[in-house]
Amino acid sequence: MISGKRRLVDLSVTLENNPYTDPPPLLPSIEYTDHQEGWPEMGALFPGLRKEDLPGDEAWAAEWLKVTTHSGTHMDAPWHYASTTDGGKPAWGIDEMPLEWCLQPGVKLDFRDFPDGHVVTADEMKAALASIGHELQPLDIVLINTRAGSVFGEPGYIDTGVGIGREATLYLLEKGVRVVGTDAWSWDAPFKFTRERFAESGDPSIIWEGHKAGRDIGYGQMEKLSNLEQLPSTGFMVSCFPYKIKHASAGFVRAVAIFED
Repeated sequence: MISGKRRLVDLSVTLENNPYTDPPPLLPSIEYTDHQEGWPEMGALFPGLRKEDLPGDEAWAAEWLKVTTHSGTHMDAPWHYASTTDGGKPAWGIDEMPLEWCLQPGVKLDFRDFPDGHVVTADEMKAALASIGHELQPLDIVLINTRAGSVFGEPGYIDTGVGIGREATLYLLEKGVRVVGTDAWSWDAPFKFTRERFAESGDPSIIWEGHKAGRDIGYGQMEKLSNLEQLPSTGFMVSCFPYKIKHASAGFVRAVAIFED
């Protein structure tokens, strides 16, 4: 039995034909067909049927999608980061992610005041947790609120927000966290800033360093979340079950925060 009143907060963005949600090669494309355009399909399936015999003279509406598994709000699987994890074991695809990871207490950390491109360290992660008085528990779902969430779908979105570095990611994973999320385009710093740092240093270890922590400990990582500013630091559950696609590197997620008031 559920006591009290349940309140839900949608943490997912809307998939749409928007030129600013992804780099151009990765932009989703949605082709819409309305109730009139859907008639040829329906008519072909039911020989002898006339469109005027249908209620309202309407067939069905449908959409054709050209997307990647990383379009919209999604969860990355360990297979996205590397072929192996956890000491050389085969990395899981999204269809192999444990369900118990995906319905757990949520923890929101606010990094909106950090400059775009900043790479969060383990010490900064510890300080953020200390500031809200929370001690991480195994399977807590940690959500990172960056400035990017406020400009989703606008020019510059993919270059906005902080990234979570390797040591900060491993700090969470070593505490037993297995699902994390961000409202930015990537868990790592925007590529614009990483390219600049790599051009200066030539150090390949800074490229995708947060993701690559998954080679050590497998975990699920949500990107392009929304409405994180509406959440308190703790006191809610997160539901984030990914769509099952055979051994895929990611799956679409309708992420929701659940409050029992």
